[in-house]
Amino acid sequence: MTATDALDLASVFVFATSGALVASRQQLDPVGFAFVACLTAVGGGTVRDVLLDRNPVFWIAEPINIAAALLAAALAFLIAPQLESRIKVIRWLDAVALSVAVVAGVSAAIEMGASPMIITIMGIVTGTAGGLMRDVVCNDVPLVLRHGELYVTAAFAGSLTSAIVAQVFPDPMVYLLAGALACFILRAGSLLFGWALPNYRHNPPQS
Repeated sequence: MTATDALDLASVFVFATSGALVASRQQLDPVGFAFVACLTAVGGGTVRDVLLDRNPVFWIAEPINIAAALLAAALAFLIAPQLESRIKVIRWLDAVALSVAVVAGVSAAIEMGASPMIITIMGIVTGTAGGLMRDVVCNDVPLVLRHGELYVTAAFAGSLTSAIVAQVFPDPMVYLLAGALACFILRAGSLLFGWALPNYRHNPPQS
């Protein structure tokens, strides 16, 4: 199992859990849990692999990823009623999954010999596309677009950090860890301290 495979599997399980907990808030049945969990878990990696022309797509090459997503969905179906505040759990799980998925995207792009710009973009896509699909399907405002959320920004920072560090320290352990930490620190700061980018405020022209 390569570093990318291991990172994909880790992010799949955590993203699937967050997706299943969103399904619990929508009061879906077990099939709904499984569908939303799998969509969240493999959506970003699938888009990444299609764009990079990686063949086969990671979860087809390693079906254990689907098994991990289904296991996460089943566990979430059982434990969701015991969670006092599922939205808080979802956001923190999502923060962890985002950090892992971003560097999984970076790792895959580096394996394909991509340029630093493409490496950065693939990290963002891998980290955010699955959650975007989850929110659209569940009729939620996408997390990537919510005011006061450093989400895409955190993914961008993590991807860019990995891409830059990889040029200086080619050891995957170093550049992947640096990217994951950069992403998680920004996302955690947004959740804990309300870190956010300023949003646009329209000032109508004075007559």
